[in-house]
Amino acid sequence: MDYKNIITIDPGKRSGKPCIRGMRITVGDVLGWLATGMSFDDILEDYPELTQDDILAVLAFAAAREQRTQFVAA
Repeated sequence: MDYKNIITIDPGKRSGKPCIRGMRITVGDVLGWLATGMSFDDILEDYPELTQDDILAVLAFAAAREQRTQFVAA
């Protein structure tokens, strides 16, 4: 999934948090919904402006960010 055309970052929107297609729905919003147990279908029903590709892009973005993060053991 190439998330680069779906995930947008605009300093003037949601304090520069990564959003979906310029909307006010953030990557963090979607990850939070998934973490609480919402299914793709639940999210798409509650937010019909989203698509399955949007949710997959969120997951791809989060995975890419995680791969770039390095932790230093204390």
